[in-house]
Amino acid sequence: MPISSNWPDVNLSVTDIFSLLFKRKNTPFPENQVIFQDADQLERKYTYAQIKQLSIDFGKGLYANYDFRKGDVLGLYVPNDIDVAPVVFGTLWTGGVVSPANPGYTVSELVYQLKDSGAKLLVTHLSVLDNARKAAKEAGIPDSNIFLLGKDSDPNRKAKHWTLVRNLSGSSRYRSPKFSPKTDLAFLVYSSGTTGRPKGVRLSHHNMTSNIEQCYQSEPHLSWDGSKHVPGLPDAPKGKGDKILACLPFFHIYGLNLLVHSPIYTGVHTLVLQRFDLEKWCSLVQDHQVTFSYIVPPIVLLLCKHPVVDKYDLSSLRMTNSGAAPLTRDLVESLYKRKGLRVKQGYGLSETSPTIFIQRWQDWHSAVGTTGWIVPNVQAKFCAVPGAGEESDGKKELPRGEIGELYVKGPNIFMGYHNNQAATAECLEDGWFRTGDVGFLDKDGNLTITDRVKELIKYKGFQVPPAELEGYLAAHDLVDDVAVVGVDSAELGTEVPRAYIVRKGGLSAIQPNDAQDIIKWLNGKVANHKKLRGGIKFVDAVPKSVSGKILRRVLKEQAKGEFKAEEEEKSRATRAGKPKL
Repeated sequence: MPISSNWPDVNLSVTDIFSLLFKRKNTPFPENQVIFQDADQLERKYTYAQIKQLSIDFGKGLYANYDFRKGDVLGLYVPNDIDVAPVVFGTLWTGGVVSPANPGYTVSELVYQLKDSGAKLLVTHLSVLDNARKAAKEAGIPDSNIFLLGKDSDPNRKAKHWTLVRNLSGSSRYRSPKFSPKTDLAFLVYSSGTTGRPKGVRLSHHNMTSNIEQCYQSEPHLSWDGSKHVPGLPDAPKGKGDKILACLPFFHIYGLNLLVHSPIYTGVHTLVLQRFDLEKWCSLVQDHQVTFSYIVPPIVLLLCKHPVVDKYDLSSLRMTNSGAAPLTRDLVESLYKRKGLRVKQGYGLSETSPTIFIQRWQDWHSAVGTTGWIVPNVQAKFCAVPGAGEESDGKKELPRGEIGELYVKGPNIFMGYHNNQAATAECLEDGWFRTGDVGFLDKDGNLTITDRVKELIKYKGFQVPPAELEGYLAAHDLVDDVAVVGVDSAELGTEVPRAYIVRKGGLSAIQPNDAQDIIKWLNGKVANHKKLRGGIKFVDAVPKSVSGKILRRVLKEQAKGEFKAEEEEKSRATRAGKPKL
């Protein structure tokens, strides 16, 4: 039997995103409430009223100058900035679709997303403008359709700043269209699959608005005025309210819904950090009395171990929330022991908009190691994990408490993959989404993730598809065959990719610099999070099934012992004062 949430269902709104955020009756905070503030340039900030008006002005400018219409796609290739909000909501106001891309993407990676999404316009940032121009040209987007956001304009005056995209004619005929929230596309976010290129995840307006309201019901403790109280935990300052430090990337679904959408819904003041830097994060928490931050396990690891953390008072933090990858009990307890910081967890995917499980604040320690309860309006079931070479059909349901593959169903489940019916059919049937993750639900309703059926590697929360790296490596002159798997790095606190390579000419042909040369070659072709931080291991052959499929589980087991031994050797060498190999 499907399992329902411990939370009661919410009477969800059925409306478009802009209307949910800006046309609510009885908005619980004043229009002059500051929502977003630049953490590096504090004078740059937007109130709720300013975001609303700037969004409408940008949307009308798209209508008037670029013939941008409902269903058209705008690509977003930027680091975090307070300008992201009005650009996103202005695009949504027109009925357009936003497709955010990692600003660390190489030109070829960005070209693929722009072409696959059919982007008509591209909004970028001065720091990545050169790559954006090259990719746009290859994707058929003219220079006139490239805009900049952020504090800086193009010194060459070729790319227009987004604030200049306006309806200068003054025409009143430009209006937001009528929406069908459950079927109209709002976001096309790209999630890497286990085979081939990243896939476009189709998220409707209703997918996103549902998750905003589901998360608000599951985590109602953040407030703009300090009116929320959790027994046993510190309160936010009365009259001032909570303050969020946004350090996760806005192009990622985790940051997009929880750090761009949700603050506008709750009215909570949010400091926006362009890129995560540990000492900057600590100083902002201390100097601005930050009360909450969404983080990821590698940040928890740094907070546990880095000496710079001891310089700062982080006691204003009421709570932090870790997501994107599992977090161990040891790290949670170590951080609390060192700095008195509480960490709870959540679980979600791009395909679920993203949050489907979230830990209650009061359970941060009693349910440590779990990701909490199912959010309202979502059902879950656990099915038998297929054996080697088998495919799951999601029909052999397991009793509650048994370990199985997680399937979920609810209003925040995506509409399918863009132009990829085969991939959609593999994981979505009758509203049930096959997550590919393995775990169990305890008697209290808390989820524990134990493994992954998927072969994706997660580096600091970013997905790395082994097949994509294998595709690149197979083209190298020295490579006859290759398999890529993820290995756990205690040093980095995350999973990292490692390649097993059959060298052309065999093991006897290996030269001292072969591995370094291949890694350097690959680094020039992929984004930072896809680099081979797990190194290269040369082998006689890649283990495969009779049908030719790579037996990754065999390699992963082999890699566990190898990588652990290598890290221990590095640690011993460091303690002995020897250089790392």
